[in-house]
Amino acid sequence: MAGWTESFLGGGDVGAGPEDRDDEANESVATAASLVGAPRQAGFLIRGRRADGSQNSRRGQRSEGDRGEQALPLQGANRTKGQDSSGTGENQGGSAGASPSRQAPRSTDDANLEMRAGAGGSGVLDALRRQMRLRHRALATERAYVDWVKRFIRFHELRHPAELGRIEVEAYLTHLAADLNVAASTQNQALNAILFFYRYVLNRHKELGDLSGIVRARRPSRLPVVMTIDEAEAVLGALSGDSWLVSLLLWGGGLRLLEALRLRVQDVDFARGELRVRDGKGRRDRLTILPERAKGPMREKVLQTLEAHKADVADGYGEVELPDALARKFPLAGFEPGWQYVFPADGRSACPRTGRIGRHHLFETTVQRHVKRAAKRAGLGKRVTPHTFRHSFATALIENGYDIRTVQELLGHRSVNTTMIYTHVLNRGGRGVRSPADLGSRRG
Repeated sequence: MAGWTESFLGGGDVGAGPEDRDDEANESVATAASLVGAPRQAGFLIRGRRADGSQNSRRGQRSEGDRGEQALPLQGANRTKGQDSSGTGENQGGSAGASPSRQAPRSTDDANLEMRAGAGGSGVLDALRRQMRLRHRALATERAYVDWVKRFIRFHELRHPAELGRIEVEAYLTHLAADLNVAASTQNQALNAILFFYRYVLNRHKELGDLSGIVRARRPSRLPVVMTIDEAEAVLGALSGDSWLVSLLLWGGGLRLLEALRLRVQDVDFARGELRVRDGKGRRDRLTILPERAKGPMREKVLQTLEAHKADVADGYGEVELPDALARKFPLAGFEPGWQYVFPADGRSACPRTGRIGRHHLFETTVQRHVKRAAKRAGLGKRVTPHTFRHSFATALIENGYDIRTVQELLGHRSVNTTMIYTHVLNRGGRGVRSPADLGSRRG
């Protein structure tokens, strides 16, 4: 297979070219401001800005790249450090197209792993990215799968995937478990990535069979780390700013970290005391609790977000990424206040899929770092992460007598068996048994 490294794993386009915006379209923040009881604010001018800084001001027209956008296949994106934080998740949508006028330079990594392109001249990794986006996989999942396919090919010394079959797949997955001692979840992710690649890109999944020769990593049975109410409050007391408010939502509403960071202004219902979680794990929506003590800080945060959005729009930006194809159906919806993230990032960044410059949500690593430091300052000896607040939320509800089905709905679990793990706290030190050492201490 001489020469296969000259065309494999080619880096794709940054993404769809930005659409021209109507320079006379005015959107006000009145709707969003009314949600938080703020006075009506004046409207502001919406202007489109390209990633290169140029503005579009023609009314009712599209650029050449935009007119051809729907007919172009979606190309992959090579994210570099400093781009927006959507890599964890879930920037799933905007326009599904790629502007041929804006090409991202290939990374050194991809250039070293290139191979013969398939039909139509598209790289295999670009085809993998397209298949992932066709099925609405998260951006974090897309990046993980691409990385696993690269590792798989490197392991077999850059042999062409057409030469690799069941034996090679089993050898690589066995290597992960036996030589690298990876966790069962890591091996399963690698397996899922390779199966996806063979099924939807190479169309050879049937040749793999049942892969019964794999040495599987053992999945340990672990119990979640939880905090008492006093411990949770102590950690909250050592936090401040956005990290404190996000952690309060995790503790008071049982949200996952990314679910809290992806909250939009319209997802906060102050009147009903509810938070609407959109497109959560498993692509399921649900309602959960907005704590009473969080309402005041959330109102202030929403107002700050709307002010920042107004300033962005005045500068020619202000568009936020929308789920799936909403950006194509409603071109100006991304500028609406209701769609803005409640917890926006401090600065603007380019979306790795669409290339549009805007303000994404806060980095999840920022909250993770602050919570870890707060736990140390609070003197907790256990390992505390933002997800620990979610575990503690579920445990506290069960301890206070709430029905397990109610807790399941608030957490968004598909199966009640997943929720049942939190009942371990009710056992209190070994199924409710009092230690004989404690019984004997009374005699002393």
